[in-house]
Amino acid sequence: MSKADYYEVLGVAREASDQELKSAYRKQALKYHPDRNPGDHTAEEKFKEASEAYQVLSDPEKRAAYDRYGHAAVGGGGTGGFAGGPFAGGVDLGDIFGDLFGEMFNMGGGSPRGSRQQRGDDLRFDLTIDFEDAIFGTETEVKLRRLEPCATCKGKGSASGRGPSMCTQCQGRGQVRYQQGFFSVARTCGACGGTGSVIGDPCTTCRGETRTASELKLHVKVPPGVEEGTRIRYAGEGDAGRAGGPRGDLYVVLSIRPHDFFERHAYDLYCVVPISFPQATLGDEFEIPGIDGPVNLKIPEGTQSGREIRIRGRGVPHLNDKGHGDMIVKVIVQIPRKLSRAQRELVSKLAETMNVENKPASPSLLEKMKDLFS
Repeated sequence: MSKADYYEVLGVAREASDQELKSAYRKQALKYHPDRNPGDHTAEEKFKEASEAYQVLSDPEKRAAYDRYGHAAVGGGGTGGFAGGPFAGGVDLGDIFGDLFGEMFNMGGGSPRGSRQQRGDDLRFDLTIDFEDAIFGTETEVKLRRLEPCATCKGKGSASGRGPSMCTQCQGRGQVRYQQGFFSVARTCGACGGTGSVIGDPCTTCRGETRTASELKLHVKVPPGVEEGTRIRYAGEGDAGRAGGPRGDLYVVLSIRPHDFFERHAYDLYCVVPISFPQATLGDEFEIPGIDGPVNLKIPEGTQSGREIRIRGRGVPHLNDKGHGDMIVKVIVQIPRKLSRAQRELVSKLAETMNVENKPASPSLLEKMKDLFS
């Protein structure tokens, strides 16, 4: 059976550069690799076919011979059959894929080879504060648990304090290579976990982990103007790194208790204030509580129930900036449920002066309402 053209196998032009060949082979190998297609013999054959094509075209001498004479120039007898046995040593996938191949197929370690150091984890601490503390800021101490360098071995991980030694299984490379059929693959070394080093005499306190859990107090400063869900980052206050690696960060996430009188929307404060019918009708001026002290509220004459009155600059301070939001007061006109005889007489006289009659709406008004809602 005739063999497919190597350029067509990789999907590249005959004048493709070395980088284009490598990129094309990378795509084919990732798509048809046996580990990603278990039991699929067709995919396995395509993977072998792509590997054979790349093995020839990536070699300048073989490519020149193939371009001139075709498959006959390189053996042409099937996979691994051309002169010199191109797959005798295997296709070094690590050279093509690097760390990406190891991560995708779990054949290589994600940890830096030859080093046991790892950055510490980031930590989260949920802190609940009062409404006023979110407005004006506050300082407090929190207790948290985090990993600290082991005091016994001083973060070395070994009882003798000598630290780790080179892993004899992988010779410090963090990976072991082996032949699988016609190609070689690399796997994370099981003895050292990919670090390239091992501890022969682990510390009895941390058991070689170099860190132990500890509880400590941390001073937290909350700036003015924070809101629900604000995250405050404390760089380098997370878990200690493994084997002397850098610390992670600490994120303090804020939750704010509700207020009895105020409700916050962004940097504005909202509240509801009841007023009487005479105050709404005639107007009035009086003090109400503000978040930062008494506020003088002016009720204009003829104020309707539900009206919102804005008081500039008496809201929440802008976070890390100048200025404040506003205070918005919604006034609700209260109608008394019961009146004394004298009060009823006064309201009746007021109604008479306003030509208000206690009777159903006129037909013309009913028609207008009907048209409005039809």
